[in-house]
Amino acid sequence: MTLRVKICGLTMPEAVDAARDADFAGFIFYPPSPRNLTVQAAAALAVKSRPPTVAVTVDADDALLHDIKTVLKPTYFQLHGRETPERVREVKKTFGIPVIKAIGIASGDDAAKAYAYEESADMLLFDARPPKGLPGGNGVVFDWRILAHRSFAKPWFLSGGLDSDNVEEALRISGARMVDVSSSLESSPGVKDPALVRAFIHKVRSLSL
Repeated sequence: MTLRVKICGLTMPEAVDAARDADFAGFIFYPPSPRNLTVQAAAALAVKSRPPTVAVTVDADDALLHDIKTVLKPTYFQLHGRETPERVREVKKTFGIPVIKAIGIASGDDAAKAYAYEESADMLLFDARPPKGLPGGNGVVFDWRILAHRSFAKPWFLSGGLDSDNVEEALRISGARMVDVSSSLESSPGVKDPALVRAFIHKVRSLSL
């Protein structure tokens, strides 16, 4: 399976341009995040985006999801909060957009929770579960061995503290074939460094695992 890259938390045209060779471009709609955007700002950036767009939300209500669908017209919704399998199913039915469900990982028990989403989500994303603070984008690495030798019915992303130096090891240990990266490619919170974005994509593209 070809390795796939999602660059998340894009906030500037320069970063969007740098991410043009990625497979997914993520825009975040969550006010506590330094990468938060208005729907209008994200839509303006997405015009310049070549990869499919992912709208990242955290326990969003239908009103926000409706605005995102209407203005941004994302390819995917990413639900990065405490959404239940029932809520994932409801979002798909209501809005007709495929859903990526993010799951915080700190132990094997956390990974096992993913199986409950296999019927409702189109893809899964495993991120480090922080003790407090933002649900994602913290640059925190979890033990990739938790995912080793596990099999899931849906495609899945590995996320959490990945960068050009550790992504090869992370893929080798976890068995992931899709990666999601955000904060490690920033020069300051919410500000992507285009050179780091390009280097990360190039690194993943160069791997043969």
